[in-house]
Amino acid sequence: MNVHASPLKTDFQDDASLGAFLDALEAHGDKALVLAYGDGRQVQAGYHVTEVKAGSFVTLDCGGNPDAWRETVLQVEDIPATKGSAPMTVAKFLSILGKVGSKVQLDREARLTWEVSRPGDPMQVYDVAGIEIENDRAIVQFSPRSAICKPRHRAQKAGAPACCG
Repeated sequence: MNVHASPLKTDFQDDASLGAFLDALEAHGDKALVLAYGDGRQVQAGYHVTEVKAGSFVTLDCGGNPDAWRETVLQVEDIPATKGSAPMTVAKFLSILGKVGSKVQLDREARLTWEVSRPGDPMQVYDVAGIEIENDRAIVQFSPRSAICKPRHRAQKAGAPACCG
């Protein structure tokens, strides 16, 4: 993972681990935690963390290549704030994960995934592209995750026009 950090921005390049994400937020407990879709929209201020999943995956891709990894999935319901309520702070979010971590083993090295939807809409899967720190907000920038053919993706990175055979 290549994490670039400056005082105001951390760029995860869609490859955030749970630990790196939490470390980037740790010093900003008093700030509102804003979740932003890649297209400029924001998750509504009343969002609710509905579930935290800690999983291990063992897979076989379309080219017959095995893979294994750990993943933490944060599921969020995108709902409006109730009258008089404030957006969730970073401290409250970290407290929620602390409570989860006391009952479910969370691996700090696990890949971080977000699942977000409004009530009645299909769940969308996101990676964390980065975190921007402003005066009173910590803005988590999401990037939509698309399905990929891993053998083709690896071949393209290596400069070869191959696919699964």
